[in-house]
Amino acid sequence: MTDLRFVRVQAAGSEATALDWQHIHNLIIPTAPLSADEVAVRAQRNILEVAFLDGVPVGCSTVRPPTSEPATVIARVLPEKRRRGFGAQIYRRGLAKARELGAQVVHTVVLATNDDGLRFARHHGFVEIERYVLPGDTIAFVDLRLA
Repeated sequence: MTDLRFVRVQAAGSEATALDWQHIHNLIIPTAPLSADEVAVRAQRNILEVAFLDGVPVGCSTVRPPTSEPATVIARVLPEKRRRGFGAQIYRRGLAKARELGAQVVHTVVLATNDDGLRFARHHGFVEIERYVLPGDTIAFVDLRLA
């Protein structure tokens, strides 16, 4: 398996890594696109990373640390880069970070139309707990918990 290089998105500025993270997020979650400013705000409270292979972005992750809510670990892989083990590497790294931060319970969230993402989450031990639609949207998000 090819090792990926991970780069954390910094909260300040709009460096290239933040733009890569934004691009991947918005491609995979087109119903809830984020602006550069929104990415910067998320980077202040979450761990956002981009995974690179030979200098080319292949995916990204979000780790929301546990607070009064369970931790959330989200792994995203560009469609053309899937089925090569990148998602598993991104997910394992995110899960390890969540555990380091004290997570006892881990959730993830996947757009309901993302069949690959749902299959990946279930394959890695997640079970569906809820579906919801954001105001103004028509496509549900699926919340899953690591069993």
